[in-house]
Amino acid sequence: MMVIRPIRSSDYDSLHDIAVESGIGFTSLPVNEELLRNKIASSEASFAAEVSEPGEQSYLFVMEDTDSGKAVGTSGIHAAVGLDDAFYHYHLSKVAHVSRELNVSNLVEILTFCNDYTGVTEICTLFLREKARKGSNGRLLSKFRFLFLQEHQHRFAKTVIAEMRGVSDDKGNSPFWQWLEEHFFSMDFPTADYLTGIGQKVFIAELMPKYPIYVSLLSKQAQAVIGKVHEKTRPALQLLQSEGFCCRGYVDIFDAGPTVEADLQHIRTARISRRLPIRVGDTQDAATNMVINTRVEDFRGVATPLLVDESKQEAIISAQAASALNLADGDMVRFAPLKIKG
Repeated sequence: MMVIRPIRSSDYDSLHDIAVESGIGFTSLPVNEELLRNKIASSEASFAAEVSEPGEQSYLFVMEDTDSGKAVGTSGIHAAVGLDDAFYHYHLSKVAHVSRELNVSNLVEILTFCNDYTGVTEICTLFLREKARKGSNGRLLSKFRFLFLQEHQHRFAKTVIAEMRGVSDDKGNSPFWQWLEEHFFSMDFPTADYLTGIGQKVFIAELMPKYPIYVSLLSKQAQAVIGKVHEKTRPALQLLQSEGFCCRGYVDIFDAGPTVEADLQHIRTARISRRLPIRVGDTQDAATNMVINTRVEDFRGVATPLLVDESKQEAIISAQAASALNLADGDMVRFAPLKIKG
């Protein structure tokens, strides 16, 4: 059985393996022991903290295969980005250049360096190891976070974003970064990506062009990937779009991958989720739901068959699922269908 839970210090080896497999361009998991151990410690502190409003908390979850006891995937939530460290984007917009005298009008695209998403909640660090990519594991690892956000709304901002990995090749070369490297940075994409991942972002403010960039001045290769995702990221983007996320023109400053956003109350899974007490019973022929307990430090989440007894206002789950969630009859859960029709 696959169980979602908060990461623990004993998960370091598994997290390191996940970081290695995730590859170049997955900025939030650089292969760096000190940073990975700091991420784990920060997450443990965040889950243990009493919180009244979103702050610098960083929640990192793992998907554990209970048969092996190993973590096979990870996903995270930053409660409020940009409070302790600058959170940069480019915003893609248009400006009109008009000469009434000459009867000439040109609409051109520009990229503007900004910090517009400061203070919003970010879902991040989603990666499932190749060997675990089967069934509904990927869907569960991504979508359970919407139940956690809905259950603990006071810990998070109203706006939720996700940065999507942009286009790069097998060696980590990004067409968008190649243009920036040539004109402003003089360092390759893997190096810039790694420095950002370990928190050394001062070079961005020092070297990034401060004025709007006219897109037409970029190389054709760079222009072609603005707002596009890495081929391995397409399923994740499609899932978020089905939940109501959309791009408002913000792209990553390194690879130009899109950032998508949604209001928490408009995220489909969060909106249709229900909160009921459980009863252990027969769930034969029941539809599979994402089910989480309503705790923070002792959080658990699973995908399991669930029935609703509307007359008693109870959610019926199996004894195995109740055990995985550390729950007994009468305890509360929040749940939503793993696959939403329509």
